[in-house]
Amino acid sequence: MTKVKQSSNQRSLAEYCQSFSNLNVYKTDKKGYALNQPILLLSVIDLISQNVIKDEKIYISDDLIETFKKYWQVIASSPFKGSDFALPFFHLKNVKNNQCKFWHLQFSSEYEGGRPQTIPRLRHDVNYAFLDDELFTLIQNESTRKELIDALVSSWLSSDENEIGEILKINENFQNESLEQETITESTDTLKTIPKWSLKKTLIRNAFFRKAVVSVYDCQCAFCGLKVTKTGNQNIVDGAHIKPFSAFYDSRIHNGIALCKNHHWAFDRGWFAVDDKYKIIVSKELEEVSPHARTITEFHGEILILPKVEKYFPDIEALQWHRHHIFQP
Repeated sequence: MTKVKQSSNQRSLAEYCQSFSNLNVYKTDKKGYALNQPILLLSVIDLISQNVIKDEKIYISDDLIETFKKYWQVIASSPFKGSDFALPFFHLKNVKNNQCKFWHLQFSSEYEGGRPQTIPRLRHDVNYAFLDDELFTLIQNESTRKELIDALVSSWLSSDENEIGEILKINENFQNESLEQETITESTDTLKTIPKWSLKKTLIRNAFFRKAVVSVYDCQCAFCGLKVTKTGNQNIVDGAHIKPFSAFYDSRIHNGIALCKNHHWAFDRGWFAVDDKYKIIVSKELEEVSPHARTITEFHGEILILPKVEKYFPDIEALQWHRHHIFQP
């Protein structure tokens, strides 16, 4: 894992998360959100994480354009046009308010002004974009990369009911894409024939799953009720898979529960489970000392805090699987 540089002169992770949360994303009357800039940054982060982009320079490569198109198909609601890529690549250099500038352009010697609206024109006018050294290093680190992705996913969607519908739709699109790629995997003899992008979107998909689950639980831990949020749409609650994605490839909302960091960890290790009536069952093997907060054992028999809308409740079959295969009674 790449080590994050430490320097008092460098911009912090919090500054970049704040900038990502305040991108020039606006809501149109008919087409929903203008997601061009977040999708471009998600594509860049994806390719950096796989070492396809190897340094701070972001070239207008076929790999980047194809990755952008794939995310556009899953996330956006309109057909892809060349301007959907060209304009955010050009305009990310502009930041609003007093946010830190992180995207810079190296113009070609033939650039004569104006804004390129096609990919060929963009390639004519711009040699490459480049990121701050600090940001590139943060993207290479697994932990800080996750926070940056979460900030991007939160940049255009809050937790009101209409926007929850939008994030659930995107999460469902990722789920459908995963099922299609699973079919491809089963029907081919070699991984070399599988489209490269199909193997490289786990980080982004997980971010949308977390956002979807946390949103329907109103950013509250379903176990203990803890709710702590921070500017930039950050919060202390995770979207926990009930049945592990690595085994079942299921990121539907019904396979998720919103849990704080401690109780997510405990749930994954089977320290507690949930019955068919959504009552909490705690392992009898726990030995706890908690002078300033309730112990896990004290929640035994209490009802899980559930979403306001019943259709978002955890799947009973998934909870049964967790009790039978993960829970340690």
